[in-house]
Amino acid sequence: MSLQRTDGILCLDGVRLDQVADRFGTPAYVYSWNDIETRYHDLAGALTQIRHRICYSVKANSNLSILDHLDKLGASFDIVSGGELERLIVAGIDPSRAIFSGVGKSVEEIDFALKAGIGCINMESTAELERIESRSTLLSKVAPVSVRLNPDVDANTHPYISTGLKQNKFGVAEPEAVEMCRYAHKSTSMNILGLGCHIGSQINQTEPFVEALDHLIRLKQTLSEQGIKIEHLDLGGGLGIRYAQEEELDIASYAEAVSNKLRGLNIELLIEPGRYLVAESGLLLTRVEYLKPSRAPDQPNYAIVDAAMNDLIRPALYQAYHGVSLVGPSNADTVRWDIVGPVCESGDFLALERDLALSEDSLLAILSTGAYGFVQSSNYNTRARSAEVMIQNNDMRLIRVRESVSDLLHHERIV
Repeated sequence: MSLQRTDGILCLDGVRLDQVADRFGTPAYVYSWNDIETRYHDLAGALTQIRHRICYSVKANSNLSILDHLDKLGASFDIVSGGELERLIVAGIDPSRAIFSGVGKSVEEIDFALKAGIGCINMESTAELERIESRSTLLSKVAPVSVRLNPDVDANTHPYISTGLKQNKFGVAEPEAVEMCRYAHKSTSMNILGLGCHIGSQINQTEPFVEALDHLIRLKQTLSEQGIKIEHLDLGGGLGIRYAQEEELDIASYAEAVSNKLRGLNIELLIEPGRYLVAESGLLLTRVEYLKPSRAPDQPNYAIVDAAMNDLIRPALYQAYHGVSLVGPSNADTVRWDIVGPVCESGDFLALERDLALSEDSLLAILSTGAYGFVQSSNYNTRARSAEVMIQNNDMRLIRVRESVSDLLHHERIV
């Protein structure tokens, strides 16, 4: 992210963040399109030695403007719900460029995907295979499908975002994967296209990806010996970034390692980055409402801001760390503060033990919130969700209007 200070004011891509807050209010999510575009090109450039598709993981940040811009760059997409498929359609994106993942696809979602012309449906159980075959037969469609393998690979990440271990709900073990591929190959209502896996999120080392890819390659070879052709291998997403002091995944090393494994195999690689493309592009603007200094040396000092866990749940849910920067200059003394919100939960915090020179009405930027920020926000405590703003070409553009309480109550009825 291109953050710099001009006359003491924090700017994003040359746009003053205090002016963004004055124009659109707080809390507000703000994204740098330049950062997203640069990271997309860097990733694509690193993979030029092999056939590949970058399928952006829509769940990371599903704003229509971001989807539209990525579409124009040539991205494909990874979705996990019928709602995300509808987002693609509204954005004018061809569903044939989307992979539909997820363990619990409903009948309605499968029908929607088949009628829309989905590119591929990742099957995560034998029961799902049976449902897809039944629905495609009923609709006189041939379902493009792949099988998601659970390779039992430890990604060494937070347990809530680990998805490739045998105790996780995702994918199937190799024997079941083979049987599913055999069945789909024989079916007149399914076309088996690929094998996939996804071992977790925020992975900072190349080795777990290589280990997972080895499983996919071996399974592909097993199927090939049985006359079942596999057109693509989907390695999933999970490419890690730096939130604090952790090591960021070396994209060049990652790309070189997977390219070396696939070179000469005449197969297409699919990857599903989300966080890697958008997390560091975004920040959450929030303003201090009250300062509540401690009356005892062993108690925290609280800075109560207008954003809360309903706006950004990652710190409460994952104990996630996000950097915090003052937007403007300050004459206040530097004090160690817990940055907390107004929601009636003790877990409502955005950052703990941060040394900042705060005063009431200070404007703060909570950093690296472009992924799993707004998309996980809620209306808890009847709080309206924030505005979203994109910075592009030295200009600020509103890409989501701030909700009102009237919007929240519109769908409710007293009966």
